[in-house]
Amino acid sequence: MPRLNSHRELEHLRERLREQRQNIATTVMVCGGPGCQPSHSQAVIDAVSDELSSQGLDRSVRLCATGCHGFCEQGPVIVIEPGNIFYCRVSPEDAFEIVYQTVMKGEVIERLLYEDPVSGKRIRTEAEVPFYKAQDQQLLSHNRMVDPHSIEDYIVAGGYAALPRVLNGVTPEEIVREIKSSGLRGRGGGGFPTGSKWDECMEAPGDEKYVICNADEGDPGAYMDRGVLEGNPHLVLEGMMIGARAVGARKGYIYVRNEYPLAVKNSRIAVEQARELGLLGDNILGSSFSFDVDIARGGGAFVCGESTALMASIEGKVGEPRPKDVHTVLDGLYHKPTTLNNVETWANVPSIVLNGSSWFASKGTKRSKGTKILALTGRIKNTGLVEVAMGTSIREVVFGIGGGAANGNPIKAVQTGGPSGGCLPLDKFDLAVDFDVLAEAGSMVGSGGMVVMDEETCMVDVAKYFLAFLQDESCGKCLPCRVGIDRMLEIITDITEGRGRMEQLDLLEELGDTISQTAMCGLGKTAPNPVLSTLRYFRPEYEAHIKENKCPAGVCRALITYRIDPDKCNGCGVCIRGCVHEAITGQKKQLHVIDAQLCQKCGICRSECKFDAIQVV
Repeated sequence: MPRLNSHRELEHLRERLREQRQNIATTVMVCGGPGCQPSHSQAVIDAVSDELSSQGLDRSVRLCATGCHGFCEQGPVIVIEPGNIFYCRVSPEDAFEIVYQTVMKGEVIERLLYEDPVSGKRIRTEAEVPFYKAQDQQLLSHNRMVDPHSIEDYIVAGGYAALPRVLNGVTPEEIVREIKSSGLRGRGGGGFPTGSKWDECMEAPGDEKYVICNADEGDPGAYMDRGVLEGNPHLVLEGMMIGARAVGARKGYIYVRNEYPLAVKNSRIAVEQARELGLLGDNILGSSFSFDVDIARGGGAFVCGESTALMASIEGKVGEPRPKDVHTVLDGLYHKPTTLNNVETWANVPSIVLNGSSWFASKGTKRSKGTKILALTGRIKNTGLVEVAMGTSIREVVFGIGGGAANGNPIKAVQTGGPSGGCLPLDKFDLAVDFDVLAEAGSMVGSGGMVVMDEETCMVDVAKYFLAFLQDESCGKCLPCRVGIDRMLEIITDITEGRGRMEQLDLLEELGDTISQTAMCGLGKTAPNPVLSTLRYFRPEYEAHIKENKCPAGVCRALITYRIDPDKCNGCGVCIRGCVHEAITGQKKQLHVIDAQLCQKCGICRSECKFDAIQVV
């Protein structure tokens, strides 16, 4: 395609592409996101492509390998239009039937439809699936409409329609005013008002400024930004272009960790395509606005999700935070004014420009506007990416969308906001997904991770896990984080191994409070949250570990013993064959016995037993 020199040429291209697709009768959208890939979605895409070719349907049927659809638990998933037909857990062997029965004959394949676990009924359309029905997908809905490798798909779907608006007759001040009016707050964790950040950078002195997209998503169990960047990179690029126009930047960076090769690949393709079309580079669409973007790969350091550490990494330095006595909007990358937002924040910008700030502000709560993407994981039936309006209750997300507990055990808690977030008990599930509400409860919205835990989860062990993660990822630059997290982890380890003392609980709270107030960066300041929140809401579990030398959930190995219930054991021998430590003995069809001296408490025997005969005491 030739370089576009005006917004009229862009609109003519859009019309021409839409005309070319008028002969397409059917579109088959196969999810190729990170949740479906391990379930061999690429093999499904290849099989459907081969089948369409063999049937001579290449011109009349469009096969679109898309980004994440969200319902990772049911992957690989396919949506067929027209009809919004939703197939799940598809295999390559289903390709012939999908093409012959559904595409060619218009018949629905019942066995591939989603089965509602409550009613037992098969559901025909994606819109009727409870997982999707309860959501408000404003960003994720774009994923299934476009092939992330195709700028044409993005343009046909209405992409790059917001950019000409800000290039023609709209001042930077008006752009910033619109973002301010929308109430958009940063989706990366801090929740800082986006418009205020842009305003400060716009007013900062100097002609050389930068915008950065923070795609260094390192929270365990979180892949919201990854899902958006992999599935619709042009949406993020367009948001960055608008932000650059507002603050006066000519250069931008997408900082994405190298462990996400698909996000790196798709971002590079999008940047190259935008350059070729004249949407990046000098005098974009014939205007005086010039802007370009480079991809910066991160080495996987969690601390590089912090703004100043990220900027140091781009500069080729060690990724360490620096004091923020001067904000990065004034003294950022290469000591120039810099605006940094995360993937989801940038992705919201084009729709605000197109639909208006009042449209965006109509969703959400008084101080938390719009929608939020959440990564719903843990002991829950429906795992995946979820997008809901701010203000939606945790209960609605966990039980309404997530479907409740996966294994029938009662749900005990949910952790929100990643390793720096907090753990909230079941009686707090009516709290809203809201920046301020969750912060007051001792947790945070954060980037959007939501890990569900049931009664078999030890909350002391959860705090230990996240402390160990944060200890390993701490840059060690400031003493409160470097020494404080180590000391907290030592105390938690003592408690889980039967050496805890009651006075250590007060010390944990004192240490946590000190670190929160004195650590240099936001990651250090929030590091104690998992401990402080579990102490606040699950203190009896800590006390049981200390006073009774007992782990109520049966998780902490030093405080549990495995035994075989004589009333349930039928001597089948499965546990003997499964025990790699040879700690179980017994004759066939006779009671088996566990040797406590040899038992390593790995739990293999318990998971293998079909009669629930192995118990934790």
